Amino acid sequence: MKFRSLLHSKICCTRQNYCFSCVPEHEITKSEDIAILQNFVDKFSNFLVLTGAGISTESGLPDYRSKGVGLYDRSSTRPVQYKDFISSAQVRKRYWSRNFAAWSRFSSTQPNETHICLAKWEKVGLINWLVTQNVDRLHHKAGSERVTELHGTSYIVKCLNCRTSFSRFQFQEQLSELNPHFTIRATEMRPDADIEIDPSLAGKFNIPDCRNCGGILKPDVVFFGETVPKEKVFLVYDKVSESDAVLVLGSSLEVYSGYRFILAASEQKKCIGIVNIGPTRADHLASFKLNVRCGDILPKIQVPFSENTSL
Repeated sequence: MKFRSLLHSKICCTRQNYCFSCVPEHEITKSEDIAILQNFVDKFSNFLVLTGAGISTESGLPDYRSKGVGLYDRSSTRPVQYKDFISSAQVRKRYWSRNFAAWSRFSSTQPNETHICLAKWEKVGLINWLVTQNVDRLHHKAGSERVTELHGTSYIVKCLNCRTSFSRFQFQEQLSELNPHFTIRATEMRPDADIEIDPSLAGKFNIPDCRNCGGILKPDVVFFGETVPKEKVFLVYDKVSESDAVLVLGSSLEVYSGYRFILAASEQKKCIGIVNIGPTRADHLASFKLNVRCGDILPKIQVPFSENTSL
C-alpha cells in the first residue's frame, strides 16, 4: 500500500488566498497531535466525518461560538428565527435584503485545505459518509460527493407552500430586478450569509412570492427554531451505524441536531475523535480531542491511495 501527504502543490501555492481572520486562537499542531490522528486514520478505514462552522473559518466565513471571533462573542445580533420568518413580512424583507447584499461574497467563498483533504479522503475510500452542519456548499466545491447537508444549503430557495425549489443564483436575479437601486454589497459576512444594513433600507426591499402558487420563499436552510427533516436524521443514524468510527471536525456540537449522532456513536461503542479549537459538548465522549486548526493537521496525515487517484 502506497502513502502520500495530501499537502499538494496546489494548496501550497494558494494558501495565502485563504482568510485566517475568522480563526480563533489555537494551539500549534505538535508531532504528537499528528501521531494521534494518523493512528486513527490508519486504524479505521470506514469512518463518518461530522463537520461544523469551524472548518469554514479558514475560508473567511466566521462561526457563531468561537471566543473572540465568533458572531455571538462579537455581537448581540442573532440569526433569524423560523417562526419570525414565516409570520412577518417585515422580517422576511430584512432577511432577504441582507442576504441579497451578502450573496455575491458568500457564494464566491472557496474551499480550504480541510475541505480539499476530506474530498480526497473520500476518493481513496477512507470516509464512509460526510455529514456537515454547514450551509456553504464548500464540501461540494472541493469535490466531496457522499455528503448530507444536515441543515440544508443556502444555494437553493424553496417555496414553503408548493415546495418548488430553484437556484439561489436565479433568485438573486429576481431580487436584482425588483430592487434596481439597491447597491449595498458586503465587506464582512456573518455565518448565515448575512450583513448589517440600515433598517430603513431593509424595510423598502422588495421580495417576490412563489411564481407557481404565491407562497413564501425561503432558503433551503434549517433556521433556528426549525427541525431537521426526519428522513435526513434517519439517514445519518444509518450512516453512523455503518461506520466503524466517527471524526468530528470544527464543531462545538452545542446544537443537538449534530450532537445526537455523537451520542448514538458512543452508545454503539464506536471510537470518536474530535479536532476542534475550543471545548465541545462531546469532549467527555471522545477517545481523543485535539485543540488545533483542522486545516493545519489534516494535510499532514498520510493516507492510502491508488495510482488512479489524483492528489
